[in-house]
This record gives sequence, structure tokens and C-alpha cells, in this order.
Amino acid sequence: MLEFRWNDANREHIGKHNVTVAEVEYVVRHARRPYPQKRENRKFYVAGQTPGGTYIQVVFVIDPPPMIYVIHARPLEDNEMRVFRRRIR
Repeated sequence: MLEFRWNDANREHIGKHNVTVAEVEYVVRHARRPYPQKRENRKFYVAGQTPGGTYIQVVFVIDPPPMIYVIHARPLEDNEMRVFRRRIR
């Protein structure tokens, strides 16, 4: 089971983008190929749809293992949506 580490800093950051903890956790837990994608500096990227229908992106690190620490989350922009839809087909 995936475990998340939340604190005031990462909750506040995602809140500025009108994304909730529940939405982030759902998208990460329900990631479909090709996600998660490994990025630079130990970061991982996931994009997906929340239960409410919003498409969001999440960037996280594993710190300390096996804990997921979310460092960024926000809704996808239109151009990102097109890329997302092509990738999950």
C-alpha cells in the first residue's frame, strides 16, 4: 500500500492550485501506464483524472522510502490534456 507524507508546506502548495490531498492520493494510487514517469533529481510524475473529473498532474519523491512526499500538484492545461490523452491510449 502506498503511504503519503503530508505536512503544512505540501498541503498549502497543492491548495494554492485548488487540488486536494484526496485527489492527489487518488491519482497516484490509480496511475495508468505510462505513469509514473521518472524525472530528474529522484522525482516522479503522474497525470490522471480525479473522481470529480478534473485532470491533474502530481510530482513527488520517495522520501524516506517507501513514503511518497508530494512536492507539486495542479490541474492540467489544455495542451497537457492533449498529450495526456495520447499517452494513455
